[in-house]
Formats: sequence, C-alpha cells, structure tokens
Amino acid sequence: MERLAGEGWTILKHRARTPWGEIDLVAVRGGMMIFVEVKCRPTFSLAASSLGARQIRRLIDAASMLCAENPGWIYDEMRFDVMVVTADDTVHQIADAFRLE
Repeated sequence: MERLAGEGWTILKHRARTPWGEIDLVAVRGGMMIFVEVKCRPTFSLAASSLGARQIRRLIDAASMLCAENPGWIYDEMRFDVMVVTADDTVHQIADAFRLE
C-alpha cells in the first residue's frame, strides 16, 4: 500500500470483500483505476504462476461489483495488476497482468 501511495495513487479500498471474493487493493491515479492482487511466495515465478484462470474470473467479477456499488469512483480506464512479494521482501509490480475477456 505504501508503495502505491508513494507513487501518487489514492487507495480507495483495502481488502475489499464481495460475494465473488476479495480484492487486495483498489487505487486510482489520474483517470486510471487499478485492482491489485498481492501474492507472497518464496520466488517471483512461484508467485506469478499462482494466479489461475478461476481466480482471475473471480477478481474480474469482484471488480465489476465494486464499481457498481461505488458510482462515485471516477476513472477513464481500469486495469488489473499483480504485486509479487518474494521471500527477501522485494516487491515486483506486474502492471496490466491480465485483461477482461
């Protein structure tokens, strides 16, 4: 969260729960809204590969519900990012990690 705030993102939600599942972070900067999934694993490759098709679908559904529930959120574009935290506490952000189908 601190990393995104330091880059000028405004955090709208942290651990946003919906019937479809939880989104770790929702943030906005300018006209871009991001939905962030955080993965902590010993290595980057293990974390990056831990996000499967079923979870991606749930994240997309949860993001849709959050947008519908929060009509005051102003954005022109949205994307889904993954933040990978490895065992040495290094944070890697994968911007636009997956897209709506």
